[in-house]
Amino acid sequence: MPHPSPIAATPMAFVQTIVTAYARCGQDPSNALAQAQIAPEQVPQDQARITAWQMERISDLAMRELDDEALGWFSRRLPWGSYGMLARASISAPTLALAVTRWCRHHGLIADDITLTLQTTGSTASISIAEHRALGERGALREFCLVSVLRNIHGLACWLVDSRIPLLHAQFPFAAPAHAEAYQVLFSGPTRFGQAQAAISFDAQYLQLPLRRDERALQQMLQHALPLTVLQYRRDRLLVQRVRQLLGAQPQDTHGAEALAALLHVSPRTLHRQLKEEGATLQALKDEVRQSRATELLLRTQRPVKQVAEAAGFQNEKSFIRAFKGWTGQSPAEFRRSATPLA
Repeated sequence: MPHPSPIAATPMAFVQTIVTAYARCGQDPSNALAQAQIAPEQVPQDQARITAWQMERISDLAMRELDDEALGWFSRRLPWGSYGMLARASISAPTLALAVTRWCRHHGLIADDITLTLQTTGSTASISIAEHRALGERGALREFCLVSVLRNIHGLACWLVDSRIPLLHAQFPFAAPAHAEAYQVLFSGPTRFGQAQAAISFDAQYLQLPLRRDERALQQMLQHALPLTVLQYRRDRLLVQRVRQLLGAQPQDTHGAEALAALLHVSPRTLHRQLKEEGATLQALKDEVRQSRATELLLRTQRPVKQVAEAAGFQNEKSFIRAFKGWTGQSPAEFRRSATPLA
């Protein structure tokens, strides 16, 4: 058994809904609380927090003891193994797009209280939830349901392609709860409350990634599936591409690692580490994007060198000329005079 995480960020409100599920079934939650190292006197404390390990532990035990992976969210139980069945039906898909589409469609077959929909608009993909009937008897149960379903599909999607999928934002159709700060941990990226539907949004390019898991990996994952809802993947298989795009689209906003990391919703340290894992460095990517942009402008336009330097993301003309000589052996002016213009 893993040691409990020292970071307590999960709201006690979610534990309260699990205890309520036990009460509706006429069962005693004492064993699950004890196994998760949650004292009964802590449960009514709305401001209390538990660790991810504690939440995984009590959720796992409750789903097994109540034989309901929905923990009372829906109008009928989802027997143990229901979400594993959805994962199994999706794993043969060639791309993440088809896998998520299948998962959403099949979820409606086992729980028609909600409908999940994958949509793509431009470069943004979103998975939204339409509610068809009241989810539970309390507002906290509705919140727990929507949060859990979205974290479930997001975690599975990351696992299927073996990649971090950063969220552009998450949104929910209720007012910000008292524990709203916990959403910074529950979901990467900003969280919006008071929206029309619950949804998560991310870069649509991830949908084109091929699945990297097989049946054997699925069997192993299903033995410990709950950590997927909180696992932060180190690898981001599109990180290099996303960095290139940001450097090219927002050169004035990406001079330093801190600014670029903020746009990617990671720390500068994490950014450097993940780029290294993908065999790249931030400086090399900067040079690649800046050289390509500068070369294009020098050949296709008559802009002064100072304007080319600014458009390529340099803070001054002198540093641009020095860098360009390092790339080509020529100054920008010499390069422009000697090169054949692009068609």
